[in-house]
Amino acid sequence: MDQSPRRPLSEDIYERLRDLLASESFPRDSRLPGEVELARRFSVSRPVLRQALARLRAEGHVVSRPGSGSYVREPTRPASPSFGPLHSIPDMRAFLEFRCSVESEVAAHAARRADRAAIATIRQSLQQLEQDAAGLEADVVFHHAIARASGNRFFVTTLEAFHEQMISGIRLTRELAGRPEGERRPEIAREHARIAEAIAGADEAEARRAMADHLRGGIRRLFGA
Repeated sequence: MDQSPRRPLSEDIYERLRDLLASESFPRDSRLPGEVELARRFSVSRPVLRQALARLRAEGHVVSRPGSGSYVREPTRPASPSFGPLHSIPDMRAFLEFRCSVESEVAAHAARRADRAAIATIRQSLQQLEQDAAGLEADVVFHHAIARASGNRFFVTTLEAFHEQMISGIRLTRELAGRPEGERRPEIAREHARIAEAIAGADEAEARRAMADHLRGGIRRLFGA
């Protein structure tokens, strides 16, 4: 049994808030939702939320304006620009193959180490993804939640570093896939649910297979068999 220490809940909320700030919905000087709304959205207490917000303020991402709320000072960005944009269809295929290798291991580690809070976060992100099937950010947030559940900050940093490539890849796959979107969505939803349940069941081998099958499915949907 893995004896790795569990992370504070505030650290998980901090990372989820960073994902939120990285989305196009919160440019510089935009106002964040109030504490009550954010606490409800993330299913945490306000003291836990305040700890996460305090860290964002200390890092210069958020500023508090008395009587007005919290505002974005500088949106968060992926940890490293070294991956660069996807320039071509072969580049896209190479990126999906890279994700398959990395994220299948991320899912296996998440199955080994995820605690109840991490599993709840994954399921919440899955529910959000099912409600907003067309949303690009919701898909990325689901994969980021799995990385955080792994308990390995290097996995988290790696996925953050290719955040924009993930968005581009999902968009391109949807635009160029040969089958109609209505046919693809149920299949993709089943793939996501399979990953989440394998992690919740602490089944490392199945989590690894489920993630690999999901990303190989993306290659198949885009490029064919």
